[in-house]
Amino acid sequence: MKAFVITQPGAATVEAAVVPVPRIDNDELLIRVKAVGVGIHDAYFLPTDAHYPYPIGIEAAGVVESVGSAVTTYRAGERVAFVSSMQPKGGTWAESVAVKTSSLIVPLPAALDFQTAAALPVAGNTILRAFHLLADLPAGASVFIAGGSGAIGTLAIQLARSHEWHVAASASTANHDFMLSLGAHKVVDYHDEGWQDEIRDWMPGGVDAVVAVQPGTSSESIGAVKDGGQLVTISGDAMLAERGVRMEVIPFQVDVLDQLAQLTADVAAGDIHVELETVYPFDDALSALEKVRTRRARGKSVLSLE
Repeated sequence: MKAFVITQPGAATVEAAVVPVPRIDNDELLIRVKAVGVGIHDAYFLPTDAHYPYPIGIEAAGVVESVGSAVTTYRAGERVAFVSSMQPKGGTWAESVAVKTSSLIVPLPAALDFQTAAALPVAGNTILRAFHLLADLPAGASVFIAGGSGAIGTLAIQLARSHEWHVAASASTANHDFMLSLGAHKVVDYHDEGWQDEIRDWMPGGVDAVVAVQPGTSSESIGAVKDGGQLVTISGDAMLAERGVRMEVIPFQVDVLDQLAQLTADVAAGDIHVELETVYPFDDALSALEKVRTRRARGKSVLSLE
């Protein structure tokens, strides 16, 4: 099968290759990949027991081809989106992938296409876990999304609005109208000096909470939070709290599978928008990886194998 791989331990580049279709164990599914969500870290999540050449990738959508002898919850022919990370047999940048049933797997509504579905598992899982920490915020609270135009930020804006929060977000000026169309009440350009003052003018005293999506945005965004407020860092920025602001990292142990299934259903119903910046043919996967590494995104890039 075709795949994009790390050829050996320590290799610095990703290459196209033809590799064997993985054999599945009794607790695994063999999934025929139809679309792949492209992420900046796709080439970095490599298990210590990886089998080389190792297909990279973390998330995808496709059709179950076969199931292991101990599998009772899935059957061949089912359409699913999934996250499969750090598995020794390889990741999702391949025509087929072995996926353990303990992985994050979401059945797909018939109305949802594979390209859109492939954009959801990582971003959806991430923002739902981050919002788990904001569960006590009442309707009418204010939230600032630091990095609102990418895959996570675009979902964050819409989900925050569904909680009836007042939403501000940052991105380059070119994406401001787009973020307003998603429901943001206030948008700022992170290139502008004093954008924190703009947020405080909009919400005197500062916002109740910040979700810092992009790396390095926590230290900049804390100035927009009110005394005793809350800052959730998605990228894991390390910093000291000030003015009683509660600093939190997303809780990776929290199970949001049911919420992710509902989010997937909401996308299929047209209630939540997933922005696909570019759909690349699978053969152009390296171009997609180069693009996401710029960290300049409007929604999500995906690879199509259809």
